[in-house]
Amino acid sequence: MVDIEDLHFAWKAGAPDALRIQRLRIAAGEQVFVHGPSGCGKSTLLGLMAGVLLPRQGRCRVLGQDWAALSGARRDGFRADHVGVLFQQFNLLGWLSVRDNLSLPAGFSRRRAQATAPDDAVRLLRAMGLDETLLDRPARELSVGQQQRVAAARCLVGRPSLVIADEPTSALDTEHRDRFMDLLQGQCREAGSTLVFVSHDRELAARFDTRLAVADLAPTGDGAAEHPAAAPSTEQPA
Repeated sequence: MVDIEDLHFAWKAGAPDALRIQRLRIAAGEQVFVHGPSGCGKSTLLGLMAGVLLPRQGRCRVLGQDWAALSGARRDGFRADHVGVLFQQFNLLGWLSVRDNLSLPAGFSRRRAQATAPDDAVRLLRAMGLDETLLDRPARELSVGQQQRVAAARCLVGRPSLVIADEPTSALDTEHRDRFMDLLQGQCREAGSTLVFVSHDRELAARFDTRLAVADLAPTGDGAAEHPAAAPSTEQPA
């Protein structure tokens, strides 16, 4: 699903590398927990996987497609077709209804529109533990927990190949966090979507196939080890 090789990323020309990755492979359907201290490059890594950022050197491929080989418009189209993103701040459009927020991925992607059944909005809401009576309510009127689950449902519309989640549980207490994780991971498994999940909350790590520290991705010789093709349920060595 994801294949990164000899990647160097800097925020501007001539600046030191903000992130270096010797090799990273993530298999289709795998669920990966990414952790590390603030500023280590977790969100940068997600931006590279989503094709929002491009490396200055090396390759970042999703489904065999090198993001850097595409024009800006084609990157946008490929992302809309294959990547679902769950943001820390949810990024719902507050003035739109829940139904309209859920329809956005299919509106930008013919592939995901074709994979979306007429009752998917209702099905996903129910799967996330929400009542379908919320469909016509503006997103801004929902509670934080409801907005979070609507955002998760939105990123799953049309069964994207890759789901990227950036600290989506940071505002939740333990009970609501665990319930949300059950829903998100269960829906990704049902859809066959690969899940890459970033969090500071190490209590969540045991739920994932693979646990990955960003510091361990730097080239060997920088004091870190490369990440081989997903070792199941293991902490990558430092």
